[in-house]
Amino acid sequence: MPLQQIAKVLKANGTDGGILVGFREIDPEEISLEEPVFVVFDGLPVPFFFTDLQRRGSSKAVVHLNDVTSLKDALELEGREILADIEEQEPEEDGPEMLVGWTLKDGGRISAFVDIPGNPCLEVETKNGTTVMVPFHEDLIESVDPENQEIALILPEGILEL
Repeated sequence: MPLQQIAKVLKANGTDGGILVGFREIDPEEISLEEPVFVVFDGLPVPFFFTDLQRRGSSKAVVHLNDVTSLKDALELEGREILADIEEQEPEEDGPEMLVGWTLKDGGRISAFVDIPGNPCLEVETKNGTTVMVPFHEDLIESVDPENQEIALILPEGILEL
């Protein structure tokens, strides 16, 4: 399986080799400390293991990698991508992810499902070219037309006119 970018080293953090990392499309808590991650040097992926991971917000963490023990080592990693061998999860066949690409009746095209805990949303590219987030809950579904890939939602007035 090919390596995929899971994060990018933003900057060195402290003098003991810590680095501030920004994660992409993956929750830092989903990272297994037992599995290697890779940083590319001279075109070759070099394996490292996380020895410590401390969250900083929702998509960042201060991490320590084995063999990165000084500020000098950490500075060499700045700006580099962190890759991992991760399995891509197939979207649920009947889950909200299947709505990506569908039309929101009288609204535009659904470009993404954003699973915000307690407040799932659909990202919609409106007819006037803007992108808006609209709440998505089963109580808001007015109708679903799988044949035409169209869904109608009961939304607050004006939400699609931003």
